[in-house]
Amino acid sequence: MAQVWTPLNWGLLWLVVGVLPAFSSGEEQRLQLSLNGKWRLSNSNGSLHLPAEVPGCVHSALQRQQYIQDPYFRFNDVMYRWIALDNWTYTTTFTASPQIRVKQKALLIFDGVDTVASVSLNGIVLGKTDNMFRRYDFSVRDLLKDGENVLEVAFLSPVLYAAERRNAHSSYAVPPECPPDVQKGECHVNFIRKEQSSFSWDWGPSFPTMGLWKGVRLEAFDILQLVQLSSLPLYNRSLSQWRLQVELLVDAVQSFHGKVEISVSELNSKRVAPTTFLQGKFNYSFTLNINQIREVKLWWPSGLGDQPAYLLTVRAFLGTFLVLHKESRVFFRTVELIQEPVAGSPGLSFYFRINGRPVFLKGSNWIPAHSFQDQVTPASLRNMLQSAVDANMNALRVWGGGVYEQDLFYDICDELGVMVWQDFMFACAMYPTEDDFIQTVREEVVQQVHRLKSHPSIIIWSGNNENEAALATNWFNIPASLKPTYVKDYVTLYVNNIQRIVQQEDPSRPFLVSSPTNGAESEQEGWVAANPYDPHYGDVHFYSYFLDCWDWKTFPRTRFASEYGFQSWPSFSTLQPVSVQDDWSYSSNFSSHRQHHEDGNHLMLQQAALHFILPNSTFPLKRFTDTLYVTQVMQAECVKTQTEFYRRSRSEIIEGKGHTMGALYWQLNDIWQAPSWSSIEFGGKWKMLHHFAQNFFAAVLPVGFEDDDDTLLVYAVSDLSHDLELRAVVTVYSWADLDSVCTLTSSPLLVSGGSAAVIYKQSVAALLAGCGHCTRLTCLLTFHLQDEDGVQHGPTNRHFLCSPKDAVGLQRPNITAKVQEDESGFTVSLHSAAVAPFVWLDVGNIPGRFSSNGFLMVTRNTTVKFVAWRPTSVGELSGSLTVTTLTDIY
Repeated sequence: MAQVWTPLNWGLLWLVVGVLPAFSSGEEQRLQLSLNGKWRLSNSNGSLHLPAEVPGCVHSALQRQQYIQDPYFRFNDVMYRWIALDNWTYTTTFTASPQIRVKQKALLIFDGVDTVASVSLNGIVLGKTDNMFRRYDFSVRDLLKDGENVLEVAFLSPVLYAAERRNAHSSYAVPPECPPDVQKGECHVNFIRKEQSSFSWDWGPSFPTMGLWKGVRLEAFDILQLVQLSSLPLYNRSLSQWRLQVELLVDAVQSFHGKVEISVSELNSKRVAPTTFLQGKFNYSFTLNINQIREVKLWWPSGLGDQPAYLLTVRAFLGTFLVLHKESRVFFRTVELIQEPVAGSPGLSFYFRINGRPVFLKGSNWIPAHSFQDQVTPASLRNMLQSAVDANMNALRVWGGGVYEQDLFYDICDELGVMVWQDFMFACAMYPTEDDFIQTVREEVVQQVHRLKSHPSIIIWSGNNENEAALATNWFNIPASLKPTYVKDYVTLYVNNIQRIVQQEDPSRPFLVSSPTNGAESEQEGWVAANPYDPHYGDVHFYSYFLDCWDWKTFPRTRFASEYGFQSWPSFSTLQPVSVQDDWSYSSNFSSHRQHHEDGNHLMLQQAALHFILPNSTFPLKRFTDTLYVTQVMQAECVKTQTEFYRRSRSEIIEGKGHTMGALYWQLNDIWQAPSWSSIEFGGKWKMLHHFAQNFFAAVLPVGFEDDDDTLLVYAVSDLSHDLELRAVVTVYSWADLDSVCTLTSSPLLVSGGSAAVIYKQSVAALLAGCGHCTRLTCLLTFHLQDEDGVQHGPTNRHFLCSPKDAVGLQRPNITAKVQEDESGFTVSLHSAAVAPFVWLDVGNIPGRFSSNGFLMVTRNTTVKFVAWRPTSVGELSGSLTVTTLTDIY
């Protein structure tokens, strides 16, 4: 049994080493030395020696020292493949002060090592790393020297390491072996605990990074070190009482009796607990019952309420000597995933309740913001997350092929009310289950759950991306006789290890083994359902590029759509810095090279051609930029149609399907300048899709469509917590005239909060017959919702009665634009001579966004605001502004 030390024992110990703190009062002085900053970097044969920043990676260092160009430029992803095939060594020297060296314990701490490396101090190997997602620490007190200490981190090529691990796994294959050729990637990424998309993906390049991607520091202490503080708010419904579960991960030099004081002063809640700290690293859990005298303010998702935080204070004492003092924010909210029988439907529901209230999740999927994580700036992170909220999103799924995001990401989500569906980092593959692989994964999961579980924004953990579906539908052509082996490995990794750890460490939120999944039904079927895409259960991923995306009947009426989408190209201003004039053609080698989805460029035009005349300019550059534009129009319209279908399906069951309670399209952001499913381009510029999302995710939304017998239906969709009495106002326009043909108004309907209901219904033939000489080819509809006082609720929507390519009377609008500035910012006043669909304003590389874009203009004049993200002027904006409409590309 370890000796338990008292203040007297501690005094004797410190007399021996020559340090005797006063125990009657005071606080332990932990010392910290940051080792971030300038290091030296060299390759395996010593031909390259250069400075390197930490945090950072080899590619960033080479670029900063001008050994390589921008890795994103043209074909450099392939040209620079050699970097990841070499071994690289980071070296630094530092001086440890006498005050550090006399401390009882000194730890060398690496918050993130990417990925396979050997760590040495003064020529002594401290240990090895094999997991990008783990924090590593090494005890170094006895190795620190007076004067200069040499720290070396020697990295192995992740590509060669993954291949070696694959070759060592000779008993059976662990597919896939390699990515599709179109991705120009590296093989066997599932054998290394590293960002899976760093070996390539269908939207991103292959840059298998190496480096110290997070901070490095030396910490020294005499009594203890707080490794991690986490807090979980738990609500007892029967008692109507909150309690706070506070956990301290503590590394103690020796065992000792002390006390821990936990308080949330604003809620008049405090607890003092006698505690025995044991020598070594242990977790200590405390429960603080929240005083019921004051009402606890709850954290709500964006659009449903505020995101108040309270201050949690934790202190630990050895006698009266303060040995630990830490403050952190704490939030109160509950989350439940409801999977229960649905009236009139086989299967189970699948929706989230936040603070007891059902919430429709509106949002997208998040991928790594850069191939080189050290180049993700706080400003760019905040800009993208703010852009999500500005588009009326309340949720993002952190996808399982990237990284567990940095603390700032989750802090901002907490602040903005963005709910996070958090995958663990396994995607589109089978994985090995050898002991050493399982052990590093277990440590990864424990560390990440400890780090992240205090964030109210995270509402669910999910074990992997698409691996249940891959097994169930046999993506990898596994022989039937071998399937039990892979199912056993699947259960071993995700159920017996990851799920058990998560449920033990975090009782406050749900856990799903995979996405997509049938959830509770998958569990009943042994964790791998016969059809994980079954719309009667769980969440669904759905992609269809060949069917007409304007036909809502092609979409699954699922309980929850967690992935769906269509590709588009980014703006010319985004592509220009990484390309040259020879590249500015849709058929160029560059355009082909940048496309990592099989036949993706052709599929975009094939989908666009269903409804639009494709660009045919004889000027090559104009034809290219027009093509970029039409892919964005196509993408925006496709995702709009699908998302509106999901939103109007929230309250109804049709043919046993429905009650859809989530729409997360693929994907929010880009990792580089290339065609992808994103709504925000690399660099932060909004695509047309993101502007559309601002409308189709609005809290109150009219959705119009036609059913099988050509009847127009308009639904009123509301995410509000209160009821509204609304009417639908339908206006008919001729393609040839800016004056409306007629206006129709429905009877008032009481629209319940959190519902979707039919508010207008009429056959198209009857509607047109009552509106002058309109036909499907000559006219179009707009519609909005308003209350009894004529106040509009939500955006104005529109419904095309034919494909725009077939529209009769559509003319060039000859739009003129004038940029002005007043005390509120910049505005653009537009004047149009004709009805103009998909009006697109672009100011090139001036960062910022318009208040509305890609819109239908059925008035002669309209004004749009421009929010600049850096200082600009009327002159600069006027000189850069272009206005494109659908007829401008013919």
